[in-house]
Amino acid sequence: MGTTGFWIVLLCTFTITSTSLGASSNNRDISAKYVSGDNPDEAEGFEFLQTYDKRASQECYLSVLSNWAYATNLTEENKQNLLERSLVYAEFQKEAWKNATSFAWKQFKNPSTRRLFKFLSILGTAALPTEKLKELNEISASMEDTYSTSKICPYSLQVVITDESENLDDDKSSSEEENCTLSLEPDITRILKKSQNYDELAYVWKAWRDSSGKKIRKRYERFVELSNDAARLNGFADMGEMWRESYESDTFLEDLENLWKQLLPLYENLHAYVRRKLISKYGNDKIRPDGPIPAHLLGNMWAQDWAGVQEFTEPYPGKPSLDVTPQMVEQNMTALDMFNISEEFFSSLGLKEMPPPFWEHSVIEKPTDREIVCHASAWDFCNGKDYRIKQCTDITMQDLITVHHEMGHIEYYLQYADQPSLFREGANPGFHEAVGDVLALSVSTPKHLKAISLLNEIADDPEGDINYLYSIALDKISFLPFGYLMDLWRWGIFSGNTSVEEMNTKWWELRLKYQGVCPPVKRTEEDFDPGAKYHIPGNTPYIRYFVSFVIQFQFHKALCEAAGHEGPLYKCDIYQSKEAGKLLSQVLQLGSSKPWTEAMKIMTGGKTNKMDAAPIIEYFDPLIQWLKEQNKNYTLGWTSNDPTICP
Repeated sequence: MGTTGFWIVLLCTFTITSTSLGASSNNRDISAKYVSGDNPDEAEGFEFLQTYDKRASQECYLSVLSNWAYATNLTEENKQNLLERSLVYAEFQKEAWKNATSFAWKQFKNPSTRRLFKFLSILGTAALPTEKLKELNEISASMEDTYSTSKICPYSLQVVITDESENLDDDKSSSEEENCTLSLEPDITRILKKSQNYDELAYVWKAWRDSSGKKIRKRYERFVELSNDAARLNGFADMGEMWRESYESDTFLEDLENLWKQLLPLYENLHAYVRRKLISKYGNDKIRPDGPIPAHLLGNMWAQDWAGVQEFTEPYPGKPSLDVTPQMVEQNMTALDMFNISEEFFSSLGLKEMPPPFWEHSVIEKPTDREIVCHASAWDFCNGKDYRIKQCTDITMQDLITVHHEMGHIEYYLQYADQPSLFREGANPGFHEAVGDVLALSVSTPKHLKAISLLNEIADDPEGDINYLYSIALDKISFLPFGYLMDLWRWGIFSGNTSVEEMNTKWWELRLKYQGVCPPVKRTEEDFDPGAKYHIPGNTPYIRYFVSFVIQFQFHKALCEAAGHEGPLYKCDIYQSKEAGKLLSQVLQLGSSKPWTEAMKIMTGGKTNKMDAAPIIEYFDPLIQWLKEQNKNYTLGWTSNDPTICP
């Protein structure tokens, strides 16, 4: 249904009278939650929403445009333009909030109208006084700038660029800094994936944290204070509570813990198997058989993805490799080729193709003439026409999956483009993250990779199946505890349950408890290791990814059933299934116009409206049984007396 059609449906319930964005002079308490006024005129409220929708799209476009300009060219001029535009957008939001909360919207009859006003009644960080908002925006921009421009020296030089560099001999310091040019993407990422030198990996791991997270600690402390001020002005106890509100569930925290408990046995078995393989490689003087895994040995800066250890931990060596990176390189595949492959998968389901502005304006390779925020992201410019991806694409299978993930966001934007601007969001944040990933579950099947000429032969036997499931587990299962603990840590900071004096220690306590990993070098409160992950300085809530990694398997199961798949869930490829595409489109088009539980009910054909770990357990069942057998005489779990250093 188009935007016009949506408004016509609402219009049928009442008569229109005139209003405008500037009509209110209310002085209500901004610190209450879901503020409502005393104007009972639903028709007037409806016209206000129409007026708001047009202007909101215009203001949002200008705001996103300034964000894009800065993210794709990190200059001081672009940063200042971004900060100025942020303040203008905040003034618009305040004006809209004052008008929206003049209506007694909680009494309105139309549920969609009430939902739109409910969304509008949360002002967000724009609730802050101008000076505090300006400070918050400046801190946010500076933290992201520090992260995105951080560099380290090669292992051979073993010197990290620090703030103390000016104390060194000028000639020596200058010479060293000229060589300290390794950025996270692609340089450091490649080292972590390819090197098997224990000391080099430990050096790179520490150097990145010294160069990025450590430098922003003080700024982050102030950022938390200002964020909480904003949350309280919106009627929430702290920013963590405000973030969780988007899941519209009184049992959200309890639900998350229950999901984790369901998935813990699978993670523990994977952890025990990988730990044993790492001991064989690096020695039991580096890793205890009942201890945590050193975080720098898992092929990823944050130990959230263990694909980097697949080559020497694979259950059945000698089978055809499931990492198609060599074939991609051999075929001289480009970043554009990878994006075309992804779009073709979406279109094969009958979903929408990327519009011309996407191809004209997206940045899909790392520029050589300027600094940019390399962290991959998808952008909606709020005008129903302009959608873009920013990604420093490397020619790897992992980045091919990332392309599908980001294009999944764009597809979601396209599908709900006709909703009012306030409903142009995912059913919940996890839904948005799951869309591209659920298609990647099909893309990564050996059958599909062979069909698109990226795999020459497949091992269609039980051993080949275990290798395949293991490769997926190194991506999906290894991530789960990290996806969970990131915001457990942040919520603790926001709520005050974790003091700023113990921020780093608490981080490692959670990483030990949930992930079973430990730092290779001693960590103290002089460090700020959470800040070495983009989503902390970038202020992106993270629990959405944990939710996504659960519900994408629910989506996969439902779409496979729609496609008529028969056989094990892990062998399903929904490629070219218009029925699967129709079901997915039906859910995506809703945006956030309905609670996510209703969207889940549609996706699952009425079977459930809840998050459910059963499909992910079903998907990995053959691997689960295999791992249990392999680990029969070995320790599951881990112990350590000090989370801030590997035992």
